Amino acid sequence: MQHLTGGVVEYRLERRGDAAVVIMHGGHLRAGLTLDEDVFADAGLTVLAPSRPGYGRTPLSTGTTAAGFADVTADVCRHLGIDRVAAVVGISAGGPTAMALAARHPDLVERLILQSAQAPLTWPGRGTRLLAGLIFSPATERLTWGGVRGLLRRSPDVGLRMLLRDLSTVPARRAVAQLRPEHRAMLISLLCQMRSGEGFRNDLRRGVDVTAEIGQPTLVLASRRDGSVPFGHAEYLAGTIRRAELVESRSDSHFLEFGEDWPAVCDTIRAFLTAARPGDAAGPGDAAERG
Repeated sequence: MQHLTGGVVEYRLERRGDAAVVIMHGGHLRAGLTLDEDVFADAGLTVLAPSRPGYGRTPLSTGTTAAGFADVTADVCRHLGIDRVAAVVGISAGGPTAMALAARHPDLVERLILQSAQAPLTWPGRGTRLLAGLIFSPATERLTWGGVRGLLRRSPDVGLRMLLRDLSTVPARRAVAQLRPEHRAMLISLLCQMRSGEGFRNDLRRGVDVTAEIGQPTLVLASRRDGSVPFGHAEYLAGTIRRAELVESRSDSHFLEFGEDWPAVCDTIRAFLTAARPGDAAGPGDAAERG
């Protein structure tokens, strides 16, 4: 935990080399939950992953908006002695905060990676918004996730099909059948640890469009089969951020890490990061810190 002028921030810090990446997680996640960060670990990069407002032990009052939490995150970096960030990574609902950090702190952020990220467009639809407001309210989200965990323990196939209906445009039965065993286990483990706190309902608020203010090279990664964040969001980001490149994943769902072409996507990320810090040799070390 870090106590700052802007409030309390929970974070995970894994120190490796001098160069660092900041990862803004998606909805229902927090600093302690990861999916696949091997591409950053293999590059010898230090990883800083804060829990966004309302998630984990970061209260909603810390930052609250994407812009506000971007400023808080920049303050965390200063406290940790991180003067430059090789890239800020915005995943799903973490995209707006990553974009705000790049736009508001160009002296800190060298590059921007947006993965299945929400653009400043209307999202989700009205029906989904109303339902999410009900089942992920502070009064009900504990019961909601308890029900998810119970279903995944009793009938994992049924639970995965139910959840993937909202995460993939592919028929849910086919999407589940195509999961590799290790990906299936990773997804079940992740879903069983998710919580929404006050964070997800806060994510549903449409923020300010800062895409025109982003001058850093930007890598936009997305799949046309993403059932959570439509591909049009990626097209919008690639079309409005001046130095953006759109790379299409062949993943069958919102989780690009489970796509058959994820190794190739990782190669693209590595090349992007190398260009962001030419000639910078990563240092040894894998010490992890938690704030």
